Amino acid sequence: MALDKPYKNVPGTTIFDAEQSRKGYHLNQFCMSLMKAENRARFKANERAYLDEWPMTEEQKQAVLARDLNRCIALGGNIYFLAKIGATDGKSFQQMAGSMTGMSEEEYRNMMINGGRDPRWGRN
Repeated sequence: MALDKPYKNVPGTTIFDAEQSRKGYHLNQFCMSLMKAENRARFKANERAYLDEWPMTEEQKQAVLARDLNRCIALGGNIYFLAKIGATDGKSFQQMAGSMTGMSEEEYRNMMINGGRDPRWGRN
């Protein structure tokens, strides 16, 4: 039985806890493999074939192929590991974060410079 998780109801937030870690283990290991140039080259040459070498769920693989990072997080991905996908694609962390919030890189940067998202965001 899962532990009581009072932090589960933070609007717009997936908490990376032990349960998420177990769910995303292979997804995150795939991401870490992209730290090696030869693995990045293999992934870029045939993304699906490279992903099929990993025992990830089909849903996780589809989320990677679509670069749906929010879905990857929901499926157990950790943003610090997922950043390796962005780096492989030549994107900065700021570009990735902006895409995850529906903002341009500049809008995201300006929001962060101005103190970040309003803490009341997503709450009724």
